[in-house]
Amino acid sequence: MRLVPWVPKNVCWNPLHGFDKLQSDMESVFNDYPSESNRNMGLLEGNWAPAIDVYDSHDDIMIKADLPGMNKEDIEVTIHGDTLIIKGEKKIENKVKEEDYIRTERFYGNFNRTLTLPSEIDHEKVNATYKDGVLELILSKKEEKKTKRIEVNVK
Repeated sequence: MRLVPWVPKNVCWNPLHGFDKLQSDMESVFNDYPSESNRNMGLLEGNWAPAIDVYDSHDDIMIKADLPGMNKEDIEVTIHGDTLIIKGEKKIENKVKEEDYIRTERFYGNFNRTLTLPSEIDHEKVNATYKDGVLELILSKKEEKKTKRIEVNVK
């Protein structure tokens, strides 16, 4: 047996009546999804990823990753085939207790960034530096994968 909602007889049928429920359902879906502001509320979320820039030059692939406040010992960089993996953990400062915070917008916890590299890398010619909270990687391309410019002669 199916129950039908009661509608007074003197009310006209409204073709848009169902859209009110649809709008309510959609709002509940989006309210349940963690927004940017909701993610900033938790101190130990562990769901963050550093911002990364990737540059492609003739000879190298250059990558810069923002990792402020981290020690180089907490960062691990690996290359497997044409995949670069940057992972680590940004630890929360022990000086302040979680309940003493009024607001925090910095992320803490584990992160893992995986990038597919645009060309094959010479694993023997990789340079990584970490300075002022920025990890900089210079990955040399394999010789056969470098772009070769061919001069066209006019006759």
